[in-house]
Amino acid sequence: MEVDGGGLAAAAIPAIDMGGFPGELRRLKEACHLWGCFRVVNHEVPRELMAQMKAVVRELLDMPQEIKRRNTDVIAGSGYVAPSPANPLYEALGLYDVGSPEAVAAFCNQLDATPPQREVIGKYAKAIDELIMGILEKLAESLGLSRDLFSHWPCQFRINKYNFTPETVGSSGVQIHTDSGFLTILQDDETVGGLEVMDRSSGEFIPVDPWPGTFLVNLGDVAAAWSNGRWCNVKHRVQCKQTVVRVSIATFLLGPKEEAVEAPPELVDAEHPCLYVPFTYEDYRKLRISTKQQAGEALALLRADSS
Repeated sequence: MEVDGGGLAAAAIPAIDMGGFPGELRRLKEACHLWGCFRVVNHEVPRELMAQMKAVVRELLDMPQEIKRRNTDVIAGSGYVAPSPANPLYEALGLYDVGSPEAVAAFCNQLDATPPQREVIGKYAKAIDELIMGILEKLAESLGLSRDLFSHWPCQFRINKYNFTPETVGSSGVQIHTDSGFLTILQDDETVGGLEVMDRSSGEFIPVDPWPGTFLVNLGDVAAAWSNGRWCNVKHRVQCKQTVVRVSIATFLLGPKEEAVEAPPELVDAEHPCLYVPFTYEDYRKLRISTKQQAGEALALLRADSS
């Protein structure tokens, strides 16, 4: 598919052409190591479907509170998130395991979705699941590994709304954090900026300007551990830049449901000793919550060389 060109700030984030492999493997590897994030362009998710899904997201998030609160958790934090003292401008709806048609139907039932809304949600869930699997194949290939390493890892779908007002310009929409899982693919607001990622070399936050028709991919804590430190978990935040409602659609590949997260044997040798003890995603998620360390600091507690 064709995409519009991004601005200067957008260009700072590497853009990976999904139609350009295997020639893009080196750039993909560098992006994961240096940035922990990248844009994907020329993917196969129809732009019309992206626009339809964004319209459905706005409709669902504009529903009354009593309906949104039916969106209950499967795992902690996977359902409706109301504005809180920590993030007063933010609310979200969630769907655990976007690759399951049954889970998608249950999500639609909770929110009394109309038949047209259900059709769009179902098509988008299938398309985004296929896109994630395609990205994972390329990530594995960039490390010289088998492509079939992530089967049956659940994906959590989250639609986000930021209620920016004149009084909140300059404040934080979502505080600095890393994502706890392996990978996040984000369809950002096509007109409203505010997302910023940290440049590891300088420690400064770089604006990620809207780039319609593309997706932003962020690597999380699980990816940093699984890759044995070859990839970084990108710190990011959302800032209120203007008085307008901002919406986004994020899908999180979390980690294996039951097996431990650990580096493949091919990534461990004398020059690259194993950096982290094996851990389950659920145990790590609970560790982040209990320690209130949301920006990757909790990962240091699982270092193999920690005392």
